[in-house]
Amino acid sequence: MDRMFRVLGFWCLVMGIMFLAGDMNALALLFFAQTVLFVVLGFMGLTERTYMYLFCGYMVVAFIGMVTYSFFFMPQG
Repeated sequence: MDRMFRVLGFWCLVMGIMFLAGDMNALALLFFAQTVLFVVLGFMGLTERTYMYLFCGYMVVAFIGMVTYSFFFMPQG
């Protein structure tokens, strides 16, 4: 499971580079921060259960953030 967190870090890095190339600096910084978080967690060597709890917590926070942004802060067309 620790390798999967490093893989998540790699894909966040790829997405961050693409956002940076597309001149979306705020999203690029967000994905670079997620890259650092995932890589650091990947090298910590925690138990499988801890990694599952961390990933589930990350998904809950990401979902709540996405719904909150799209409902309250997204500019209307």
